Amino acid sequence: MSKFQLIYVLLISSIGLQYGWSQNLSLPPSGDNQKSMVMQHIGGIVEVSVLYSSPDVTGPGGEDRTGKIWGQLVPYGLTDLGFGNGNPGPWRAGANENTVITFSNDVTIEGQDLAAGSYGLHLITHESDPWTWIFSTNTSQWGSYYYNENEDALRVDVQPESCEHTEWLTYEFIDREPDGATLALKWENKLIPMHIKVKDYNDLYVNTFEKELQGSAGFNHQNLVAASQFCLSHNTHLDQALIWADAAISAPFVGVKDFNTLQNKASILMKMDKMQEADEVMTTALADPTATPFLIHNLGRQLINLGRKEKALDIFTYNYEHFDGVWPTSVGMARGLAAVERYEEALKFAEMAYAEAPDQLNKDAMKAAIDKLKMRQDIN
Repeated sequence: MSKFQLIYVLLISSIGLQYGWSQNLSLPPSGDNQKSMVMQHIGGIVEVSVLYSSPDVTGPGGEDRTGKIWGQLVPYGLTDLGFGNGNPGPWRAGANENTVITFSNDVTIEGQDLAAGSYGLHLITHESDPWTWIFSTNTSQWGSYYYNENEDALRVDVQPESCEHTEWLTYEFIDREPDGATLALKWENKLIPMHIKVKDYNDLYVNTFEKELQGSAGFNHQNLVAASQFCLSHNTHLDQALIWADAAISAPFVGVKDFNTLQNKASILMKMDKMQEADEVMTTALADPTATPFLIHNLGRQLINLGRKEKALDIFTYNYEHFDGVWPTSVGMARGLAAVERYEEALKFAEMAYAEAPDQLNKDAMKAAIDKLKMRQDIN
Protein backbone atom coordinates (compact mmCIF):
# COMPACT_ATOMS: atom_id res chain seq x y z
CA MET A 1 0.00 0.00 0.00
CA SER A 2 1.37 3.42 -0.94
CA LYS A 3 1.61 6.34 1.50
CA PHE A 4 -1.28 8.03 -0.33
CA GLN A 5 -3.47 4.93 -0.08
CA LEU A 6 -2.76 4.58 3.64
CA ILE A 7 -3.62 8.24 4.32
CA TYR A 8 -6.84 7.75 2.30
CA VAL A 9 -7.83 4.69 4.35
CA LEU A 10 -7.15 6.52 7.62
CA LEU A 11 -9.07 9.60 6.43
CA ILE A 12 -12.12 7.55 5.42
CA SER A 13 -11.99 5.70 8.76
CA SER A 14 -11.87 9.01 10.63
CA ILE A 15 -14.85 10.39 8.72
CA GLY A 16 -16.72 7.14 9.31
CA LEU A 17 -16.22 7.39 13.04
CA GLN A 18 -17.40 11.01 13.00
CA TYR A 19 -20.64 10.15 11.23
CA GLY A 20 -21.24 6.78 12.80
CA TRP A 21 -20.57 4.68 9.70
CA SER A 22 -20.46 0.91 10.18
CA GLN A 23 -17.02 -0.53 10.86
CA ASN A 24 -18.13 -4.00 9.72
CA LEU A 25 -18.68 -3.40 6.00
CA SER A 26 -17.47 -6.40 3.99
CA LEU A 27 -15.11 -4.67 1.56
CA PRO A 28 -12.44 -6.42 -0.53
CA PRO A 29 -9.00 -6.64 1.14
CA SER A 30 -6.71 -3.67 0.64
CA GLY A 31 -4.61 -4.11 -2.50
CA ASP A 32 -6.39 -7.41 -3.20
CA ASN A 33 -3.97 -9.06 -0.79
CA GLN A 34 -6.11 -11.97 0.29
CA LYS A 35 -6.13 -13.01 3.93
CA SER A 36 -4.71 -16.46 4.49
CA MET A 37 -4.18 -18.79 7.41
CA VAL A 38 -2.07 -21.89 7.92
CA MET A 39 -2.17 -24.13 10.98
CA GLN A 40 -0.14 -27.13 12.06
CA HIS A 41 -0.24 -29.46 15.04
CA ILE A 42 3.28 -30.34 16.18
CA GLY A 43 3.57 -33.51 18.21
CA GLY A 44 -0.20 -33.81 18.23
CA ILE A 45 -0.72 -31.33 21.07
CA VAL A 46 0.98 -28.05 20.19
CA GLU A 47 -0.93 -25.90 17.69
CA VAL A 48 0.88 -23.26 15.63
CA SER A 49 -1.03 -20.92 13.32
CA VAL A 50 -0.13 -17.98 11.10
CA LEU A 51 -2.70 -15.39 10.00
CA TYR A 52 -1.41 -13.17 7.19
CA SER A 53 -2.32 -11.22 4.08
CA SER A 54 -0.79 -12.57 0.89
CA PRO A 55 0.55 -10.22 -1.84
CA ASP A 56 1.67 -11.54 -5.23
CA VAL A 57 4.71 -10.97 -7.38
CA THR A 58 2.57 -9.49 -10.13
CA GLY A 59 1.80 -5.88 -9.21
CA PRO A 60 -1.68 -4.34 -8.88
CA GLY A 61 -1.41 -2.97 -12.44
CA GLY A 62 -0.32 -6.31 -13.87
CA GLU A 63 3.40 -5.52 -13.97
CA ASP A 64 5.84 -8.40 -13.43
CA ARG A 65 7.89 -7.59 -10.33
CA THR A 66 10.15 -10.65 -10.53
CA GLY A 67 13.62 -9.60 -9.39
CA LYS A 68 12.19 -6.48 -7.75
CA ILE A 69 10.80 -7.99 -4.53
CA TRP A 70 13.83 -8.39 -2.29
CA GLY A 71 15.79 -5.20 -1.74
CA GLN A 72 13.21 -3.05 -3.55
CA LEU A 73 9.55 -3.72 -2.71
CA VAL A 74 10.86 -5.26 0.54
CA PRO A 75 13.78 -2.96 1.45
CA TYR A 76 16.87 -4.39 3.07
CA GLY A 77 17.44 -3.50 6.71
CA LEU A 78 15.32 -1.22 8.89
CA THR A 79 13.83 1.60 6.80
CA ASP A 80 11.91 4.83 7.24
CA LEU A 81 8.34 3.78 6.45
CA GLY A 82 7.18 7.38 6.03
CA PHE A 83 4.38 7.10 8.53
CA GLY A 84 3.68 5.99 12.09
CA ASN A 85 6.04 6.62 14.99
CA GLY A 86 8.88 7.82 12.76
CA ASN A 87 11.26 5.02 13.79
CA PRO A 88 12.93 2.84 11.15
CA GLY A 89 10.95 -0.35 10.86
CA PRO A 90 11.24 -3.94 9.60
CA TRP A 91 9.04 -5.59 6.99
CA ARG A 92 5.60 -6.79 8.13
CA ALA A 93 6.28 -10.29 6.67
CA GLY A 94 3.08 -10.09 4.65
CA ALA A 95 0.70 -7.31 3.68
CA ASN A 96 -1.85 -4.99 5.34
CA GLU A 97 -2.42 -5.74 9.06
CA ASN A 98 0.13 -7.52 11.24
CA THR A 99 1.07 -11.02 10.33
CA VAL A 100 0.15 -12.84 13.55
CA ILE A 101 1.69 -16.13 14.66
CA THR A 102 0.16 -18.03 17.58
CA PHE A 103 1.55 -20.87 19.71
CA SER A 104 -0.73 -22.88 22.01
CA ASN A 105 2.23 -23.97 24.17
CA ASP A 106 5.76 -22.89 24.94
CA VAL A 107 8.18 -23.58 22.10
CA THR A 108 11.71 -22.85 21.01
CA ILE A 109 12.50 -20.93 17.81
CA GLU A 110 15.96 -21.64 16.45
CA GLY A 111 16.78 -23.01 19.91
CA GLN A 112 15.57 -19.92 21.81
CA ASP A 113 12.62 -19.99 24.22
CA LEU A 114 9.31 -18.38 23.30
CA ALA A 115 6.26 -18.49 25.57
CA ALA A 116 2.83 -19.59 24.41
CA GLY A 117 0.74 -16.74 22.95
CA SER A 118 0.23 -14.59 19.86
CA TYR A 119 2.89 -12.37 18.32
CA GLY A 120 3.13 -9.81 15.54
CA LEU A 121 5.62 -11.25 13.07
CA HIS A 122 8.17 -9.03 11.34
CA LEU A 123 11.31 -9.64 9.31
CA ILE A 124 14.54 -7.75 8.73
CA THR A 125 16.05 -8.67 5.36
CA HIS A 126 19.64 -8.17 4.22
CA GLU A 127 21.50 -8.43 0.95
CA SER A 128 24.11 -10.82 2.36
CA ASP A 129 23.81 -11.11 6.17
CA PRO A 130 21.41 -13.54 7.92
CA TRP A 131 17.82 -12.33 8.07
CA THR A 132 16.07 -11.71 11.39
CA TRP A 133 12.64 -12.89 12.47
CA ILE A 134 11.02 -10.62 15.07
CA PHE A 135 8.24 -11.74 17.40
CA SER A 136 6.48 -8.66 18.78
CA THR A 137 4.01 -8.60 21.65
CA ASN A 138 2.02 -6.03 19.63
CA THR A 139 -0.36 -7.91 17.34
CA SER A 140 -2.79 -5.13 16.34
CA GLN A 141 -0.68 -2.81 14.18
CA TRP A 142 -1.25 -1.98 10.56
CA GLY A 143 1.95 -3.16 8.98
CA SER A 144 5.12 -2.10 10.81
CA TYR A 145 4.40 1.63 10.95
CA TYR A 146 4.29 1.67 14.74
CA TYR A 147 6.87 -1.04 15.31
CA ASN A 148 8.71 -0.57 18.61
CA GLU A 149 11.66 -2.81 19.41
CA ASN A 150 10.86 -2.49 23.12
CA GLU A 151 7.85 -4.72 22.39
CA ASP A 152 10.05 -7.51 21.00
CA ALA A 153 9.60 -10.86 22.72
CA LEU A 154 12.28 -12.55 20.60
CA ARG A 155 14.60 -12.06 17.66
CA VAL A 156 16.27 -14.94 15.81
CA ASP A 157 18.63 -14.95 12.86
CA VAL A 158 18.13 -17.38 9.95
CA GLN A 159 19.66 -17.93 6.54
CA PRO A 160 17.33 -17.40 3.57
CA GLU A 161 17.33 -20.03 0.84
CA SER A 162 16.53 -20.10 -2.86
CA CYS A 163 13.33 -21.88 -3.90
CA GLU A 164 11.03 -22.38 -6.88
CA HIS A 165 9.04 -19.35 -8.01
CA THR A 166 6.16 -18.67 -5.63
CA GLU A 167 3.70 -16.11 -7.00
CA TRP A 168 1.66 -15.55 -3.86
CA LEU A 169 3.40 -14.99 -0.54
CA THR A 170 2.83 -18.25 1.33
CA TYR A 171 3.60 -19.66 4.77
CA GLU A 172 4.11 -23.41 4.77
CA PHE A 173 5.14 -26.04 7.33
CA ILE A 174 7.95 -28.20 5.96
CA ASP A 175 10.38 -30.79 7.38
CA ARG A 176 7.91 -31.99 10.01
CA GLU A 177 9.21 -34.07 12.92
CA PRO A 178 7.46 -35.67 15.93
CA ASP A 179 8.48 -32.76 18.18
CA GLY A 180 9.09 -29.97 15.71
CA ALA A 181 8.64 -28.46 12.26
CA THR A 182 10.09 -25.82 10.01
CA LEU A 183 7.79 -22.94 9.13
CA ALA A 184 8.84 -21.28 5.89
CA LEU A 185 7.82 -18.01 4.29
CA LYS A 186 8.01 -18.49 0.51
CA TRP A 187 7.73 -15.64 -1.98
CA GLU A 188 9.15 -15.01 -5.41
CA ASN A 189 12.43 -16.97 -5.33
CA LYS A 190 13.16 -16.95 -1.57
CA LEU A 191 12.37 -19.28 1.30
CA ILE A 192 12.89 -17.92 4.82
CA PRO A 193 12.71 -20.67 7.44
CA MET A 194 12.22 -20.79 11.18
CA HIS A 195 12.76 -24.02 13.11
CA ILE A 196 10.11 -24.62 15.78
CA LYS A 197 10.51 -27.21 18.52
CA VAL A 198 8.05 -28.24 21.20
CA LYS A 199 9.58 -27.28 24.51
CA ASP A 200 9.91 -30.10 27.06
CA TYR A 201 8.13 -32.52 24.70
CA ASN A 202 8.08 -35.50 27.08
CA ASP A 203 7.05 -33.42 30.09
CA LEU A 204 4.25 -31.84 28.06
CA TYR A 205 2.78 -35.20 27.15
CA VAL A 206 3.15 -36.78 30.57
CA ASN A 207 1.57 -33.74 32.25
CA THR A 208 -1.28 -33.91 29.73
CA PHE A 209 -1.78 -37.62 30.43
CA GLU A 210 -1.88 -36.97 34.18
CA LYS A 211 -4.68 -34.45 33.76
CA GLU A 212 -6.66 -36.52 31.27
CA LEU A 213 -6.39 -39.72 33.32
CA GLN A 214 -8.01 -37.92 36.25
CA GLY A 215 -11.19 -37.72 34.16
CA SER A 216 -13.18 -40.26 32.18
CA ALA A 217 -10.10 -41.40 30.24
CA GLY A 218 -8.74 -42.83 33.49
CA PHE A 219 -11.56 -45.38 33.64
CA ASN A 220 -10.22 -47.25 30.61
CA HIS A 221 -7.30 -49.57 31.28
CA GLN A 222 -6.16 -49.28 27.66
CA ASN A 223 -5.52 -45.56 28.17
CA LEU A 224 -3.34 -46.38 31.17
CA VAL A 225 -1.40 -48.83 29.03
CA ALA A 226 -1.04 -46.27 26.23
CA ALA A 227 0.28 -43.61 28.63
CA SER A 228 2.83 -46.02 30.09
CA GLN A 229 3.86 -47.17 26.60
CA PHE A 230 4.57 -43.56 25.62
CA CYS A 231 6.96 -43.29 28.55
CA LEU A 232 8.53 -46.63 27.67
CA SER A 233 9.10 -45.76 24.00
CA HIS A 234 10.56 -42.35 24.90
CA ASN A 235 12.53 -43.67 27.90
CA THR A 236 11.08 -41.01 30.16
CA HIS A 237 9.14 -40.78 33.46
CA LEU A 238 9.49 -44.54 34.00
CA ASP A 239 8.42 -44.36 37.66
CA GLN A 240 5.14 -42.80 36.55
CA ALA A 241 4.86 -45.35 33.74
CA LEU A 242 5.08 -48.15 36.29
CA ILE A 243 2.30 -46.57 38.37
CA TRP A 244 0.05 -46.45 35.29
CA ALA A 245 1.00 -50.02 34.36
CA ASP A 246 0.03 -51.25 37.83
CA ALA A 247 -3.26 -49.34 37.65
CA ALA A 248 -4.03 -50.93 34.28
CA ILE A 249 -3.77 -54.32 36.00
CA SER A 250 -5.32 -53.79 39.40
CA ALA A 251 -6.98 -50.37 39.84
CA PRO A 252 -10.53 -50.74 41.27
CA PHE A 253 -13.27 -50.77 38.58
CA VAL A 254 -10.58 -50.22 35.93
CA GLY A 255 -7.80 -52.79 36.04
CA VAL A 256 -7.73 -55.80 33.72
CA LYS A 257 -5.23 -58.52 34.47
CA ASP A 258 -4.37 -60.20 31.18
CA PHE A 259 -1.32 -61.00 29.05
CA ASN A 260 -1.16 -57.52 27.50
CA THR A 261 -1.33 -55.55 30.75
CA LEU A 262 1.12 -57.89 32.48
CA GLN A 263 3.55 -57.78 29.57
CA ASN A 264 3.28 -53.99 29.54
CA LYS A 265 4.41 -53.91 33.17
CA ALA A 266 7.20 -56.40 32.50
CA SER A 267 8.51 -54.24 29.62
CA ILE A 268 8.71 -51.20 31.87
CA LEU A 269 10.49 -53.16 34.60
CA MET A 270 13.05 -54.35 32.06
CA LYS A 271 13.59 -50.77 30.91
CA MET A 272 14.22 -49.87 34.55
CA ASP A 273 16.76 -52.74 34.72
CA LYS A 274 14.64 -54.62 37.24
CA MET A 275 15.09 -57.96 35.50
CA GLN A 276 14.10 -60.29 38.33
CA GLU A 277 10.81 -58.49 38.89
CA ALA A 278 10.21 -58.35 35.15
CA ASP A 279 10.76 -62.09 34.79
CA GLU A 280 8.32 -62.80 37.62
CA VAL A 281 5.64 -60.73 35.88
CA MET A 282 6.39 -62.43 32.54
CA THR A 283 5.93 -65.85 34.17
CA THR A 284 2.51 -64.73 35.37
CA ALA A 285 1.69 -63.42 31.90
CA LEU A 286 2.64 -66.71 30.23
CA ALA A 287 0.28 -68.61 32.52
CA ASP A 288 -2.64 -66.27 31.91
CA PRO A 289 -5.52 -67.72 29.82
CA THR A 290 -5.24 -64.80 27.40
CA ALA A 291 -1.68 -65.76 26.38
CA THR A 292 -1.79 -66.88 22.74
CA PRO A 293 1.02 -68.32 20.58
CA PHE A 294 1.25 -65.05 18.64
CA LEU A 295 1.44 -62.89 21.78
CA ILE A 296 4.13 -65.08 23.29
CA HIS A 297 6.01 -65.10 19.97
CA ASN A 298 6.04 -61.29 19.95
CA LEU A 299 7.32 -61.31 23.52
CA GLY A 300 10.24 -63.48 22.45
CA ARG A 301 11.07 -61.10 19.60
CA GLN A 302 10.96 -58.17 22.00
CA LEU A 303 13.44 -59.92 24.28
CA ILE A 304 15.82 -60.49 21.36
CA ASN A 305 15.64 -56.79 20.51
CA LEU A 306 16.50 -56.02 24.13
CA GLY A 307 19.55 -58.26 23.93
CA ARG A 308 18.10 -60.93 26.26
CA LYS A 309 18.68 -63.74 23.79
CA GLU A 310 18.83 -66.67 26.21
CA LYS A 311 15.61 -65.52 27.89
CA ALA A 312 14.03 -65.18 24.46
CA LEU A 313 14.96 -68.78 23.63
CA ASP A 314 13.34 -69.90 26.91
CA ILE A 315 10.13 -68.08 25.92
CA PHE A 316 10.13 -69.54 22.38
CA THR A 317 10.75 -73.04 23.79
CA TYR A 318 7.85 -72.66 26.24
CA ASN A 319 5.63 -71.49 23.41
CA TYR A 320 6.56 -74.42 21.16
CA GLU A 321 6.08 -77.03 23.88
CA HIS A 322 2.97 -75.54 25.48
CA PHE A 323 1.09 -75.18 22.19
CA ASP A 324 2.32 -78.44 20.59
CA GLY A 325 4.22 -76.77 17.78
CA VAL A 326 1.33 -74.80 16.24
CA TRP A 327 2.14 -71.89 13.94
CA PRO A 328 4.17 -69.72 14.56
CA THR A 329 5.97 -71.52 17.40
CA SER A 330 8.39 -73.27 15.04
CA VAL A 331 9.30 -69.86 13.61
CA GLY A 332 10.04 -68.71 17.15
CA MET A 333 12.32 -71.67 17.75
CA ALA A 334 14.25 -70.83 14.57
CA ARG A 335 14.62 -67.22 15.69
CA GLY A 336 15.58 -68.08 19.25
CA LEU A 337 18.20 -70.66 18.25
CA ALA A 338 19.65 -68.38 15.57
CA ALA A 339 19.95 -65.56 18.12
CA VAL A 340 22.28 -67.72 20.24
CA GLU A 341 24.15 -68.92 17.12
CA ARG A 342 22.83 -72.49 17.14
CA TYR A 343 22.34 -72.33 13.39
CA GLU A 344 22.03 -76.04 12.53
CA GLU A 345 19.21 -76.52 15.04
CA ALA A 346 17.61 -73.27 13.90
CA LEU A 347 17.69 -74.50 10.28
CA LYS A 348 15.65 -77.62 11.14
CA PHE A 349 12.90 -75.50 12.72
CA ALA A 350 12.97 -73.05 9.83
CA GLU A 351 12.41 -75.91 7.38
CA MET A 352 9.51 -77.11 9.53
CA ALA A 353 8.08 -73.59 9.57
CA TYR A 354 8.38 -73.40 5.76
CA ALA A 355 6.32 -76.57 5.41
CA GLU A 356 3.71 -75.27 7.90
CA ALA A 357 3.48 -71.69 6.56
CA PRO A 358 -0.20 -70.71 6.12
CA ASP A 359 0.33 -68.48 3.07
CA GLN A 360 2.81 -67.55 0.36
CA LEU A 361 4.02 -64.45 2.18
CA ASN A 362 5.14 -66.52 5.16
CA LYS A 363 6.62 -69.21 2.88
CA ASP A 364 8.72 -66.55 1.14
CA ALA A 365 9.89 -65.18 4.51
CA MET A 366 10.89 -68.65 5.74
CA LYS A 367 12.65 -69.42 2.44
CA ALA A 368 14.78 -66.30 2.95
CA ALA A 369 15.46 -67.37 6.56
CA ILE A 370 16.53 -70.85 5.42
CA ASP A 371 18.98 -69.35 2.92
CA LYS A 372 20.52 -67.19 5.65
CA LEU A 373 20.77 -70.03 8.15
CA LYS A 374 22.57 -72.20 5.61
CA MET A 375 25.21 -69.44 5.56
CA ARG A 376 25.19 -69.34 9.37
CA GLN A 377 23.61 -65.87 9.50
CA ASP A 378 21.14 -64.53 12.05
CA ILE A 379 17.53 -64.14 10.90
CA ASN A 380 16.32 -61.62 13.50
